[in-house]
Amino acid sequence: MTPTGMTKGQALLIGLAVLGLGAAGYGVFAATGFEGFSAGIAASAVLMLVVLVWTGSYLFRALTGGMTYMQQRRDYRQAYDAFTDAELMRRFESLSPEEQAALLAETGTAEPIGSEASEQQA
Repeated sequence: MTPTGMTKGQALLIGLAVLGLGAAGYGVFAATGFEGFSAGIAASAVLMLVVLVWTGSYLFRALTGGMTYMQQRRDYRQAYDAFTDAELMRRFESLSPEEQAALLAETGTAEPIGSEASEQQA
């Protein structure tokens, strides 16, 4: 799979589907009373409108950062940070009070993260 998540075969199928939509549109317009060139022009106009709307939505998502890949990276980073914070806190709390104090002194932190809340509750 390519970095965009689409294979060459899928891209080819999408191209063929768009071509099929154009042919179907021509058939629909011809069946509703449009003649030859008029049906072709109307089908082309509708297909062009569809492509312009799709392209516009793509550009909007790209400019606002709502692309699937970017959103997946944001979601992954948030989940990773939450997991890492929880794991570090679990490890810190498993240390003895002396080890906690030594670690806090080594890192330059005055008090453990949860100590103010626990002192206020006591």
